[in-house]
Amino acid sequence: QVQLVESGGGLVQPGGSLRLSCAASGNISSENTMGWYRQAPGKQRQLVARITSSGSTNYADSVKGRFAIYRDNAKKMVYLQMNSLAPEDTAVYYCNKDPTYPPFWPWGQGTQVTVSS
Repeated sequence: QVQLVESGGGLVQPGGSLRLSCAASGNISSENTMGWYRQAPGKQRQLVARITSSGSTNYADSVKGRFAIYRDNAKKMVYLQMNSLAPEDTAVYYCNKDPTYPPFWPWGQGTQVTVSS
């Protein structure tokens, strides 16, 4: 059983930065492609960044150039560095597998990011 625990969210002003962390435990391999997702109120969960086992990354157009995903396989950690935050980035952020490799593991509780002045 894989357990995912996200942390690092909070309230930040527009233009600010946050670094999110995802701690994975259980039967997770460094070969898994991982993703960061977000879900804003009233909207579907969307993939915003993904990283392969070799470190190749892809980003949603809405966060490209502002967000960076990276991982520490030895620690089973995945991170999301978020810069130049905007109010539209407000959402609960989750980590999980890349959606091209179903099924998802059980979702963690997520971490709330609120961008507001």
